[in-house]
Parts: sequence; structure tokens; C-alpha cells
Amino acid sequence: MARSAGRSWVSEPETSDSLMAFGAIVKVFRERAGLNQDELSKQVQYSKPLVSSVEQGRRLPPPDFVERAEQALDAFGVLRAAAQHIGRQPGLAAWFREWARLEKEALNLCTYECRLVPGLLQTQAYARAVFNNRLPLLMDDQLETQLTARTDRQRLLDELPRTTFSFIIEEAVLMRRLGGTEVTRGQLDHLLGRGRLRNVEIQIVPADLEEHACLDGPVALLESSYHRWMGYSEGQKNGRLISGLEDVSVLQMRYAKMRSQALSHTESRSLLQRMRGAL
Repeated sequence: MARSAGRSWVSEPETSDSLMAFGAIVKVFRERAGLNQDELSKQVQYSKPLVSSVEQGRRLPPPDFVERAEQALDAFGVLRAAAQHIGRQPGLAAWFREWARLEKEALNLCTYECRLVPGLLQTQAYARAVFNNRLPLLMDDQLETQLTARTDRQRLLDELPRTTFSFIIEEAVLMRRLGGTEVTRGQLDHLLGRGRLRNVEIQIVPADLEEHACLDGPVALLESSYHRWMGYSEGQKNGRLISGLEDVSVLQMRYAKMRSQALSHTESRSLLQRMRGAL
């Protein structure tokens, strides 16, 4: 069994029973109101899969979900009170939790990656290879917890059909073949599949590009539900939410330039197909 230093795991969030408790309360009040999940989803203006995930304790409820459910279910303030005691989401690093929460409410989400396939687009096999390469090594249960958290985040692409997702990935990331040829083959297939979604655009930066707007590293940007843009920067053992208008403007400028430098969505799809065929 793999081992890691205790301090390393302490920095990760613990498993929370409060999410499951909140979900159970939502279900009780939903059934009391005589509604099924599909009917509640229409009233709270969130997808049925999200309602199901909340009830099963697999998703943090967005703030407006809590308020809308409170009103739709006439819950006497119980949901508002219970939401105040929801603990940390298991499997997410401490510095990433706030960004993960904002992702669930984003109108637009933009990601440039030069290290790995973005987490929202990783197959389970690829994600497992990522976690297997972590140092210090993770214990088996720690790895599974983080893998579950990553898989759960990926539901955003299906649960938020009105959110626009833009991904820019360096060709070199896919040339690396992390996890081996079979894992890479499955990852390329997955990218081609996810790229068919109407709200997902995937662009590849060719390895021979002679100009580059994001030499400072990965870029993440999102537009919140109240139309405010924010950025996120992550490095070794840390992450930083960027909200200053000037800093966010710089990141937006760099990302916009990067979109013009990368291959188009259609050209990128052709490149992915060629890479897949070469394996």
C-alpha cells in the first residue's frame, strides 16, 4: 500500500457527513411536498442530475439552490440552517475549494493547461495515473477519495448545459502518454466525445507554435452568475483566487490571445483524430 506523510493528507479536506445529512433533509422535504426530483429541479432551476447529487450528498449545493429549495418546499428555514453546517468537500485541496464552489455557478469557464489534461476532461484511468504520480505517495484510500472528487467535478459538463466551457490544451500534454498508450488512447477518445457537447470547445496548441501568450503558465477564468470575472492560479502546493480587476483583465487578454494562436475547435478535433489513429 502506498504511503504519504501525515501532514500532506491533513492539508486535504476530510470526508463530511454534513453533505449527506443536508441531502437527506432535502429529500425528506421534497417527498413531504409530493414532488419528484424532476419537478423540484424545475422549481429550483437546476438540472435533475444536480438535485440527485445534492440529495445523495455528492455535491455542495449552490447558495441559490438552497434559497430556491427553501421556498419551493416551504421548509420553515430548515434548509437554510442546515446549509450553514455543511462541511468541506472530500478530496479537494484546501486552496482549491473556493474555486470549485464558483465553478458550479459559472456562466463561462475557461481553462488553459500546459501540464496535464484539465481535470474536468480527464478519464478515470488518466486521473488515476495523475494521482499515482503524486509525491509523497498517497495511501490507497486517499487516492480513491481524490479520484471520486475529480469524477464528481466532471458532472458539471452535463449538469450545467447553459455554461460555456472553453479548454485550451498543449499538444505536448497529449504527446506525453501519461499512464501508457492505452490510457492515452482512452483519453483521446474521451476528448473527442466531450468535444461533441454543444457547450464545450476544445482547442489544441500545436507543439511547433512559434508564438505563445501564456508562457507564465496555466490560466483559469470564470464568469460568475452575477457577471463578474475571476481567475485562478495554481502551483506547487498552493493555489490563488484572483479577483483584482487589473489582474483579471491581464489574464483575459492572455487567454483571448491564446485562443487565436491555438488551432480552432474543428482543426483541433482533426489533430486529436490523427493522434488517436497513430496509437
